[in-house]
Amino acid sequence: MSKIAVFFAEGYEEIEALTVVDICRRSNIVTDMVSVTGEPNVKGSHGINVEMDKMLAKVDFADYDGIVLPGGMPGTLGLEACQELMEQVDAFYGEGKMVAAICAAPSIFGHRGILKGRRACCYPSFESHLEGAEVTAGPVEVSGNVITSRGMGTAIPFALAIVEKFCGAEAAEEMGKSIIWN
Repeated sequence: MSKIAVFFAEGYEEIEALTVVDICRRSNIVTDMVSVTGEPNVKGSHGINVEMDKMLAKVDFADYDGIVLPGGMPGTLGLEACQELMEQVDAFYGEGKMVAAICAAPSIFGHRGILKGRRACCYPSFESHLEGAEVTAGPVEVSGNVITSRGMGTAIPFALAIVEKFCGAEAAEEMGKSIIWN
């Protein structure tokens, strides 16, 4: 069974983070919510406080098949400021494991050189941060082991792309039907 971690910093975008958690768990992908703040509860950009499954210090990254970075401000900045997480993003990317980011968070991949020569998308005012990417206005871009998406309104197709990565196209299509997507 596949296992992913969704990372939370103060000011994350609630819908982007929790849609991924919900849809991936419905698809039987083990999905942990991980705090990078040192606190067991993390408040989103719209004041929604969520209890995490794990703290970053207790995560064994070897157990995971993928990393997901939700956007939001200042959540994206908080994720990027977390050196231990950034080291793991680089390691997962280098090992060919899935790295996924939505909204402002794909900017982190751009800053780290992960998007060079890849199609990628992000929240409209962050395109300049997608260094080396072929920037698109698509809702989701899957380029090898890298998945990017544009924002809150694309959270469902983003989550379904993650499901497809781990469970296949048919499972993603069935999940989309079961949640009345499209």
